[in-house]
Amino acid sequence: MARVFEFRCPVHGFIEFDEWERDIINQPAFQRLRRIRQLGWTDYIYPGAMHTRFEHSLGVMHLATRLYRAISKRSRETLESEFSYNAEGIARDERIVRLAALLHDLGHGPFSHAAEDLLPLKTEALRYAHEDYSAAFVRDELRGPIEDHPLNGNYGIKADDIASLLEGSTKMRGLLFWRELLTGQMDADRMDYLLRDSLHLGVQYGKFDLDRIANTICAVPSGDEEAARIGIAEGGWHAAESLILARYYMFTQVYFHSTRVAYDHHIAEALRFCLPKSEFPKPVKGSLLEYRAWDDWRALGKIGQDKAGDHGKRLANREHYRLIFATGESPDEVERESLDKARAAFGNLLALEGAAAKSWYKVDKTDIPVLMQRDGPKALSALSAPIGNMSANNRILLYVKPEDRKQATDKLKMENLL
Repeated sequence: MARVFEFRCPVHGFIEFDEWERDIINQPAFQRLRRIRQLGWTDYIYPGAMHTRFEHSLGVMHLATRLYRAISKRSRETLESEFSYNAEGIARDERIVRLAALLHDLGHGPFSHAAEDLLPLKTEALRYAHEDYSAAFVRDELRGPIEDHPLNGNYGIKADDIASLLEGSTKMRGLLFWRELLTGQMDADRMDYLLRDSLHLGVQYGKFDLDRIANTICAVPSGDEEAARIGIAEGGWHAAESLILARYYMFTQVYFHSTRVAYDHHIAEALRFCLPKSEFPKPVKGSLLEYRAWDDWRALGKIGQDKAGDHGKRLANREHYRLIFATGESPDEVERESLDKARAAFGNLLALEGAAAKSWYKVDKTDIPVLMQRDGPKALSALSAPIGNMSANNRILLYVKPEDRKQATDKLKMENLL
């Protein structure tokens, strides 16, 4: 019988894992996540924000497993009819989903999302994403620990099974169904980071009814040629609504905090100064070790040694750019005219223009389906007035250097913008 180990998690209690998962966790590519903070430089605003991608990844594995098992139990007939699942297939794919959830963030660069603008171009119009690096690590460094472990003898799981699920390139309809647990509008990733970030920051914005979601999440038959999707039973749609609203509050109050926007800019520019070609290497064989060597510790070393340029100095001395003018979340014509006036007035004093652009919920084919008892599936946006009428955030923020703040303020007064 496989030995069971435990991590104590402040969000979920005890998180269990076996010898196979322990060996994967102990690999350098995964241990690196201990040295990448979940929220970048946010601890300079919320001092408790020191948690890492390591603990978040364990939490996502735990939550994805909990949700997988809930759906498998509640919607067994749908899974059998839609995807021809039997008990062995459900057990095998649970393992794949669990490992994919564990490894989904392997590819993050230093300070997480702050580094993503420095990932190289994949095509002329598209950059590599951290998921591309995660999949590359799985196929390269983790292939042996995944495929050759004795506990894999019962499953025959390949590294490509996990990597293709992370990429969304798997051809297996059953696994594509489960991908929504990793990247969807009601996925285990955002459920964990909302709860975990709220806890460490000491805020309440990210709280939602996780237990109710876990007790009502299900497979929703499409009723047409499309495959079933992960959704929520009628009795749980308000809990799903609370998840979306929690995400909205966390983005407006934390992730798009005006000072955090400035810090993300400084981090990206400090890293750009440090990187040999002003960008990270591509996620290809021969370059992964070079990419893996970049983590928060290395970046902090450069900053501490004054080897990260002007932006590194500003980070070290908390001399970040200061917000001088901002629109609301949905600027009207009057606000846009004021924004144009402010830009013109600042001229060369304008150091940064930040765009807090975000759609909180997509009313498209990814709309969360709700399985109604009498009427069949309905979209969450059709049932929830707040969700159905939720508009994107189009806030624009203008920043100046702290040494130019008084001069910029005087210019706003001259234009009657204060």
